[in-house]
Parts: sequence; structure tokens; C-alpha cells
Amino acid sequence: MKTQKILLDIENDDENISLGLVRLAKEIPQHELFYHLNTINSFNFSRIDDLVYHGNYFEYHFPRFQAFHSDSKICIHFIANKCCNSKQKKISTELFSEELENKYLLDHFQDVDYIIKTSEPFDDFSLILLPENLMFQIQDFTLSSEEELYHIFQYYE
Repeated sequence: MKTQKILLDIENDDENISLGLVRLAKEIPQHELFYHLNTINSFNFSRIDDLVYHGNYFEYHFPRFQAFHSDSKICIHFIANKCCNSKQKKISTELFSEELENKYLLDHFQDVDYIIKTSEPFDDFSLILLPENLMFQIQDFTLSSEEELYHIFQYYE
């Protein structure tokens, strides 16, 4: 009897991730910002394990906060764009190393304070009420599947 091959039509087309970019109107501590967010929203943000980025010479830690919106059943993550802590793994022997002690998840957007990611692929962040005079409007941003940050977010899902 002849063996028949079955070809599976598996699409490796990863979808883009919709993110929100948060810029603060003034510099305030994290705990104060999330206190204000928690007082005006029906959901409460809490600190969870840091997002850890492993570079060649440094290990970077980015604070993460999570809330669950019970009406829409969506999990909302606020991730700091700038690392809060970096640990040097080994000393660079290169003259011009691209790794520095401070790192941003979105290098081209160093003015962004937080990145918002949700458990559902939508880009409507209007269900998050913003504290007055502390935050600017949330900017929509699409993260392509070719970028390294895309794969880091997929790992933390």
C-alpha cells in the first residue's frame, strides 16, 4: 500500500500587536501614578514580576503592572519603557558596544514612560480612565512580528 503525504496548511503569519504608548505630563513615582489610576478606574493595577531582557552584557528589568477589566474580560499590562534595574553579566571587551547600563524597550520612543499591552488584540484603550494632569492621551502603536520586542511580549503571555 502506498503512503500518502498530507500537507498541512499552517500559516506562520504572526499578527501585529496593538500597543498603547503612555507619556506622563510630569514626573511622579510609580506607586503614585497607579494609585491615581486605581482610584478612578473600576479595576486595580498591581505590581507583578518584572519583564526581564537578557542582553549580551547586561540583564535588564522592566517593571510591570497588571489589572483585569471584569466587564470586558481583558487583562491590561502597563510595562515601563525604561529599565529600573540592570545587572552586568560580563564586561564588554568591544570598543563600541551597543549595550549600555540603561535600556529602553522602544529605543526610538525614549519619551514614552509606559507601554500598554492587553490580552486581546484590540487598540481601543478608551476603557482606561486617565488621571487628570498626570498623563497625556494614549497613543496607538503597532508592533510588527519581525521586531524583537514582539517575541519578548509573546514569551510573557
